[in-house]
Amino acid sequence: MSSTIRRRPRGRQPSWTAGCALAVLATVASAAPAWADPAPSYPELLARLDQTPASVEAGALAEAAEARVRQARVRPNPNLSLGAENIGGSGPYSGFGAADLNLSLSQGLELWGRRPARVNVARAEAGTAALRRDLALVDAAGRLALVYAEAEAAQRRAQLAEEGLSLSLADARAALLLVEEGREPLLRGVQAESEAAAARAALDEAAAERDAAFARLSAAAMLPTPATAVAAGLLDAEVGAQTPNLAPTAADAPAVRVAEAERKAAERRIDVERINARPDVTASLGVTRFGAENETALTVGFSLPLPLFDRNRGNIDAARAEFRAAEARVAQARQDAGADRRAATARLSASSGRVSAADAGVRAAEEAYRLSRIGAEAGRISQLELRVTRAALINARSAAVDARMARVRAEIDLARLDGRAPFQGSR
Repeated sequence: MSSTIRRRPRGRQPSWTAGCALAVLATVASAAPAWADPAPSYPELLARLDQTPASVEAGALAEAAEARVRQARVRPNPNLSLGAENIGGSGPYSGFGAADLNLSLSQGLELWGRRPARVNVARAEAGTAALRRDLALVDAAGRLALVYAEAEAAQRRAQLAEEGLSLSLADARAALLLVEEGREPLLRGVQAESEAAAARAALDEAAAERDAAFARLSAAAMLPTPATAVAAGLLDAEVGAQTPNLAPTAADAPAVRVAEAERKAAERRIDVERINARPDVTASLGVTRFGAENETALTVGFSLPLPLFDRNRGNIDAARAEFRAAEARVAQARQDAGADRRAATARLSASSGRVSAADAGVRAAEEAYRLSRIGAEAGRISQLELRVTRAALINARSAAVDARMARVRAEIDLARLDGRAPFQGSR
C-alpha cells in the first residue's frame, strides 16, 4: 500500500514538468514565421545572367579588345612641321626679311608588314577576351546553380529539422504517458524531454542556415526583394543530357580553348617584335621659301634609324619565352581538362547511384520507424529502440539531401568542362 502511494507522485511529476516544457517547445515551433517570397526559377535567373557584375565585366573587357582591333587597323598620323632659318642674325640676316621658311609633311610608311602584324595580335587578343567572356558566363552559371541548390538544400534541412522536432515531441508525449502509467522508468521521460530540446536547437540552427543561404542566393542573383523560399529547385532536376557521339572532349573545355588562344596571341607577338627590329622608315615632303632670293623649292626626304645598338633582341627573346610558357599552359590545361572530365563523370555517375541508394534508405527508415511506433505504443518495443529508429530516419533523410547536393556539384563541374550552364544539356 505504502509502496503504491510513493510511486504515484513520482509518476505524476514528469507529466507536469516535462509536459509543460514540451508545450512550450510546441508553441515556439508553431510560431515560426511563414516564408512566402519564393525566388524566381533557375531558368529565369539564368536568362538574365548577363546582368551580373562578373558577366558585365567580362563583356566590357571583350568590347575593349574589339576596340583595340579597330585601333590597330588605323595608320599613324602624319607629322606637320614648320621651321625658320637665318633669322635674328647680323648683317643681311638681321630681322626676318632673309628668313628661310620650311614647311614639311612626314608620314611613317609602316613597311615590312608592320600594320598587319599589329592587327593580327589585336585580333588574337580579342579572340582570347571573347573566350574568357564565355568562360566567365559559364562560371557565373555554375555559381548561380550552386547557391540556388544550397538554398534549396538548406530549406529542406530546415523542413526536416521541423519534422524531426514534431517526431521528437510525439515520441516524448508517448514516453511521458508510459512513465505515468508506470510502464517506463522516470529516466525515459527525462531523456525524451532532453531529446525534444535538442531537436528544437537543431531546428533553430537549420533555420539560421536557411536564412543565410537565401541571403547568398539573393545577392548572387541580384534580386530586388530577398528570397525566402525555393519553389522548384535543382536537387531533383535531371542532369544535362549528353549524346555519346556528340559529347565534348577534353580538348573542347573552355579553359583549353582560352589557353590555345593565348598561345596564338603569344606566337603573333613574336612576329611583331621581329618586325620592330627592322628600320621604321618615314617619308617627308615639304616646301622651302628662301627669303633672300624670295624663291621656293620642294624638299623630299626619307629617314630611318640605324640599327647599330638596338636590334630589339631582348624583346624578341622575351616574346619567344612567353610563347613557350603559353605552350606549356596549353599542355597543362589539356591534361587537367582530361583528368577533371574523367573525375567529374565518375562523380556524377556515383552521385546518381548514391541518390537512388539514399532514397531507398529513406523508405526503409520510414517503414522501420512506423513499425517501431506501433510496437512502442503496444509496449512490445522499448523507448530506446524507438529513439534509435527515429535517429536513423532523420539521418537517412539528411543523407538524401547530401547525396543530391553531391550530384549538383558533380553536374556543375562537368558543365564547366563542357562549356555550358548546369542542368541545361550540352551545346
